[in-house]
Amino acid sequence: MVRTATDRNDFNRRIVEEFRGNAGKVGGPFEGAPLLLLHTTGARSGQERVNPVMYRADGDRLAVFASKGGAPTNPDWYHNLLAHPRARVEVGTDAFDVTARVAEGEERARIWERHKAEYGAFAEYERKTSRPIPVVILERT
Repeated sequence: MVRTATDRNDFNRRIVEEFRGNAGKVGGPFEGAPLLLLHTTGARSGQERVNPVMYRADGDRLAVFASKGGAPTNPDWYHNLLAHPRARVEVGTDAFDVTARVAEGEERARIWERHKAEYGAFAEYERKTSRPIPVVILERT
């Protein structure tokens, strides 16, 4: 099944509502996974966008993965962060501002390999695409 933008928006909206209604906990495909809500500014529109995204703690920073399920292109939120690196996250019941940057080299490899080892679906996403999946570091501001 090919998802349309409307389908994705409805799916994300339901996840966001469940996240906020349950102190950051959700069921379905994200049950038990570390999930945050990423607030970005649209690269072209300038409008606020909110996306549920799996994350990994890396010390006092958070890492998110622009996998888009192994699609050939990066997710819109990734392009938004490149254009506007200042963002906001909701983690559980906490919300705070962050600055985003793309991890490279050894830092990216270390975080990405650990994440794939713990969440095998990400290894599958990597196999499905020819693009390197960006790892984005979110640092509290």
